[in-house]
Amino acid sequence: MPEKKFVFIIMSSYDNPDRVAGAFQLAAGMRAMDTEVDFFLMDKGALLAKKGFAESLSWQAKGQFSPVADLMKTLIDDFGAKFYICASCFKHHELDKAELIANSESRPGSFLGEMLLERQGLTF
Repeated sequence: MPEKKFVFIIMSSYDNPDRVAGAFQLAAGMRAMDTEVDFFLMDKGALLAKKGFAESLSWQAKGQFSPVADLMKTLIDDFGAKFYICASCFKHHELDKAELIANSESRPGSFLGEMLLERQGLTF
C-alpha cells in the first residue's frame, strides 16, 4: 500500500477550540500509525503558532478531547509535526512580532497548493 500523507488545514482557534482539538487528536492518532501529517494554519488558526496561545484556550467541552496545548506539544515534541503559517495571516495577526512555537514557519498560500498536489488535505 502506498504511503499516505496528509496536510491538516486549521482555520479555527479561540472561536472553536473543540474543532481544533478534534483535528489535532485525529492527527496524533494517524501519526502514531506512521502516517505523515503536517499543518497549514490559516485565518484564526494562524494564532495557534504564537507561543503560549494554545494554553489560553481554556474553554473546551469537558472530557471530549485532550486540551489543544497538550495535543500540540505531543505533535511537535513526539512526532516532529510541522506547522506552516499562511504568510498573509502571519502579517495580519502580527506574528512577525511574536515568539512562535517550535517547528513553525511562514509560507505563502502557493506552498499549500504544492502540498495539496502531493497530499490529501483535511480542513478544520
